[in-house]
Amino acid sequence: MLKTGFPIIHFYDQDFVDIYNKTWLWLNDFWVKGTKKNGFQNKYYNYPENTVINQYEACLSTFFLVYSNSIFSPTQALDNFYGKQEESGAIRGIYNQETGMPVFTRDNPECLFPPLFSWAEFNIYHKIGVKKRLKEVIPVLEKYYEWIESKFQQKNGLFKVHLAVEQMDNTPRDKAAYLIDFNSQMALNAYYMSAIGDILNDKEISFKYKKKYYSLKTRIDALMWDEEDNFYYDLNKNEEKVKVKTIASYWVLLAQIPSEDKAAAMINLLSDGPFATENPFPTLASDSPAFDPAGRGYCGSVYPHMTFMLIKGLEKYERYDFARECAIRHLYFILDTLHPDGDKQGDIYEAYSPVKGAPSKWEGKKNFPRKNFLSYVALSTITLMIENVIGLYISLPRKTVDWTIPILEIMGIEDLSLKRNMITILVNKSGRGWEVRMESEKLYYFTINILGGKKKRLPIPSGKCSILIDKI
Repeated sequence: MLKTGFPIIHFYDQDFVDIYNKTWLWLNDFWVKGTKKNGFQNKYYNYPENTVINQYEACLSTFFLVYSNSIFSPTQALDNFYGKQEESGAIRGIYNQETGMPVFTRDNPECLFPPLFSWAEFNIYHKIGVKKRLKEVIPVLEKYYEWIESKFQQKNGLFKVHLAVEQMDNTPRDKAAYLIDFNSQMALNAYYMSAIGDILNDKEISFKYKKKYYSLKTRIDALMWDEEDNFYYDLNKNEEKVKVKTIASYWVLLAQIPSEDKAAAMINLLSDGPFATENPFPTLASDSPAFDPAGRGYCGSVYPHMTFMLIKGLEKYERYDFARECAIRHLYFILDTLHPDGDKQGDIYEAYSPVKGAPSKWEGKKNFPRKNFLSYVALSTITLMIENVIGLYISLPRKTVDWTIPILEIMGIEDLSLKRNMITILVNKSGRGWEVRMESEKLYYFTINILGGKKKRLPIPSGKCSILIDKI
């Protein structure tokens, strides 16, 4: 196979491999140069048709760029925003790409966006392993957190923000004031701020944000959970539940807010309920009066970045087999639009129909869905491919690779960089049974977890070696 410098994946369905490889090629067109006028980084990631830089897209892009073997930088798009931090601690969600000035709107007067920096930085650290970066960014992240608290936290402990903050356009949640997704994102923010404090061995930061996390988690659980519907809802300005079921509520899984019983009830709605559409997962429950099987934006479309969020939430509750099943089903729907008629070349899109292999439709909405919008789609074609379809989780600081295998299949990864250590892990069936073959330049620790019941952690020496799964 042609060496490109990117990790090479192996999977029994060649279409999955092809779309993974094509995504890396398409990403070559997603790089922009900063100027003296806008004050942005010399070279950073952005969708080519954007006239602005978008904080949400920048944070999400880091989750696939970390797998580029350092060919593409996952950090420079984030540094654009850190470099614009104001004295108050504010970081605005959108800046004009020409002037570098923030873009304020009537619907979002503070230009606040989902606060995902700490989650992104924690993941970057585990995939790239640079502790120095965390030391540099933690003061920025602390000021940003404190600014959001001072502006938007209310006496009830929850955050009250404009619906436009969540970038969900036409979602039928117009009566919402206390958003379940934003409050869950702030809990997630505090959780990873505490985790970064642990990495830096800063007990003060760790304890401070752990306390904020548990305080917010308790408030969300007490005020936003509906016992009758087994669901978390937004609240209106009077702190009454707004009973519209949207995918936004599933941010609670990623923030680990529900108990196991509550999480199980919510997950049941994904497998046998109003979110159990053929293409996982619709942004609006299919039994909602506003649900549109054609998608119509956030009235039912499947957005890859929301599906990614939900699958990462399923992992937090160890639903690995269901997460993998949903990732594979979702990828097949993406492939349907890439190959609409045999060998004919199609496109991949920002949003999809929840019931058929077609892009979402929204009458009257220009440039929707955006073609090749990799800020969202690459989360599926790269990140879900590596982490959920193949099943690998890598931590460079720990020198560990965890491989969760729901079903034994021919698959694996080749030439993945583990911080100046290129590794290869492949599972195949030989005359002796199922075998894991590995190659490494340096020692690392490998945990294999076969969901049928076998789990073992092994030190993998430099050179080539193999493990017979029957012998584990």
